[in-house]
Amino acid sequence: MPKNWALKVDQFFNANPHCIIATVHVDNFPTDLPLEPNIREPNRKSSTYRQIFDSLTTEPEKFFSRHSGIVLCANKVKPNSKKTQLELEILEAQEGGSDGIINGGHTVLAFQQAKEYKYDLTQARVKVTIHIGLNEEDAKDIALASNTSAPVDARSKVNARGDYKFIKQFLAQQEREQETKFRIAYYQNQSGAPKSPQCNVNHLIKLMNCLDRNKYNPDSKSRTKHPPVSNTPSLSETERERLSKLLPLLPKGLWIEQRLFQIIEEHITKPKRKGVVDLASIDSRKNTLLPDSRYSFGFAAPADIAMPIVAAYRVFLDEQYNWIISFDEFAEDFLQHLWTNYYKKYLVSEKLAGNTVGSKICRNPVIWDNLYVCAQSFLNQQLLKMVGSNTKREELKLVN
Repeated sequence: MPKNWALKVDQFFNANPHCIIATVHVDNFPTDLPLEPNIREPNRKSSTYRQIFDSLTTEPEKFFSRHSGIVLCANKVKPNSKKTQLELEILEAQEGGSDGIINGGHTVLAFQQAKEYKYDLTQARVKVTIHIGLNEEDAKDIALASNTSAPVDARSKVNARGDYKFIKQFLAQQEREQETKFRIAYYQNQSGAPKSPQCNVNHLIKLMNCLDRNKYNPDSKSRTKHPPVSNTPSLSETERERLSKLLPLLPKGLWIEQRLFQIIEEHITKPKRKGVVDLASIDSRKNTLLPDSRYSFGFAAPADIAMPIVAAYRVFLDEQYNWIISFDEFAEDFLQHLWTNYYKKYLVSEKLAGNTVGSKICRNPVIWDNLYVCAQSFLNQQLLKMVGSNTKREELKLVN
């Protein structure tokens, strides 16, 4: 015999003749609905369940707007005369039916647990989509599609909260001023954005972190020596304020990365090399796209390969993030110096040693230390030259 359940509703409408979408009260929701159409059993230990339970019990009045809803299948659906309730007729599996919860098993389990713990759910609502008269094949098809969706990554959640807005606004201004286009992925599966890790918004944050001479200063014992290159997509208000101060330095960080890739390309495409790559972690069989759409390269490199180089430039910044020496006066010479005397030799030695894991090569603390010390020495030399030049000018003035 078919079984009947009732859903207390605020409102509902027919999306099509065989589908009803309703706003349903959680406190009266039947938690014993069959799970036959669902392709997996709910798991109390899963992160999905914990997130739903926490959202439901901490702010039940906001549950409707934060939750994607429940999908059901019923043999028949009939509203009562006052249209405050939907009566579901559900055929059980032994009766040849495929009715019950198609997607939302974890949600219904959270409802059950919250009721058992006596949480007040009177303000909680949930969207319920009810398919009417589905056959078994169609019910399983919907269940499979609903339950195998890729999980939402942390970056997408940060973007949904609007926490990348300050970066987007800055890049929009740069696009107008430089007449270029940035290809940045701010969320999962973003159409039109390449999958190259260098085009991930978190890559831009890494570049800015590398230039934070206040937070990452080896000369200060109370601070972390070098910037981390691991992904930290969660942005607090404090972090956004700090990064906002670093934003004006982002174009310089992008320039350093672009020039390093150009130098690497020049190195591996020399005619006498005949296609032999002697640099660790560089793959000439693949391509790399950088955030600025003007730059594409015929080789692949680890996303973090430029980070130690970019981080060395923070030596040339003061506490207010101003360049001690004009960037254009030293940037190219300093990069060539780092490449020729340190980084190229390091990558060649790693290749000879058989080390090819890009992440390990780029995160070796020794190379970060060496490049930082080199930067300090290079800065001192530049300052001495400036002092000497000024002294000569003063002597010339005295003679005249």
